[in-house]
Amino acid sequence: MLRYRLVDADIGGIRFGISPLCELGLSLRAIRDPGAFPLQLGWLRRTEAARSRIDMTTLMALIDDRLWTPDFLNPRPASPLTRIDEEFAALEALDPDVFTHDLEAVHGRVPAPLRGDRPAAIRRTVRALRQLWDEAFAPHWPRMRAVLEADVVYRGRRISRHGLADMFGGLSSTVSFDGTVVSIALRDPTDREYAGAGLTLVPTMFTRRASAPVGDGPPMLMYPARGQGALWETEAVPDVDAVAALLGASRTRLLAALGQPASSTELAVRFDVTPSAVNQHLRVLRDAGLLTAVRYGRSVLYLRSELGSALLAAGGA
Repeated sequence: MLRYRLVDADIGGIRFGISPLCELGLSLRAIRDPGAFPLQLGWLRRTEAARSRIDMTTLMALIDDRLWTPDFLNPRPASPLTRIDEEFAALEALDPDVFTHDLEAVHGRVPAPLRGDRPAAIRRTVRALRQLWDEAFAPHWPRMRAVLEADVVYRGRRISRHGLADMFGGLSSTVSFDGTVVSIALRDPTDREYAGAGLTLVPTMFTRRASAPVGDGPPMLMYPARGQGALWETEAVPDVDAVAALLGASRTRLLAALGQPASSTELAVRFDVTPSAVNQHLRVLRDAGLLTAVRYGRSVLYLRSELGSALLAAGGA
């Protein structure tokens, strides 16, 4: 069990962040064990050919059989606007002692592909991660980031409407908050407790429960982002009649708005129409293959499909 004991200043300083490097490192879990990440099979299929051009020997040396990754791949993001180039620059300047320490904390040793000259090993690691980013992430990152950002917005609303305990309880079944202590049930049997230094919450598509740094770094909790299943959902073959029914301003506005995941309730408020009218339009758009939809708890999140994006681009919308 991992516990973060929060004092008053920490509670006021709880923040959300998005780390492209963290997402990049955690994606090695899905690559290593695809069956454990069914929501990301779409990403794995789409990037299979691209990943064949990457230095996977170096990348697979970063992850162990427990699907743990070294802490230098999980930097604490300062905001939801962190850029991958900034994180790569920090990784390139990593202290070799920290590089070795973090690898040993995961593997118990430095894996063979990363032994020898440590600065050279760091450069090789960064080069392989850049390859993974360029080949498998960059083409999809705008949509992936949209899902992560939508999650941050949703959690912020939960805090404002229902309080911190409700928000923490909704992150994962393994996370709880009693008003002072955030408890995370991890697979690591070691009990750890930390106090002070705030807490950063990071949504990710590549954890099934909740994750935290392996070592004693700044308090950070990585949790599964909601709505991610809609991102890679296979699109049905469009129904010609349903596509024809798209002609109309209301559906075009909805399609344009769904570059980020949203529920019918949110859309009804934003466009000042009834939920029943929104649901009717959304059903038509989904049947036409222009939207994907996934249930999350009591809500259904909608997201524009690639076909929908292509239609808007062709129409100049």
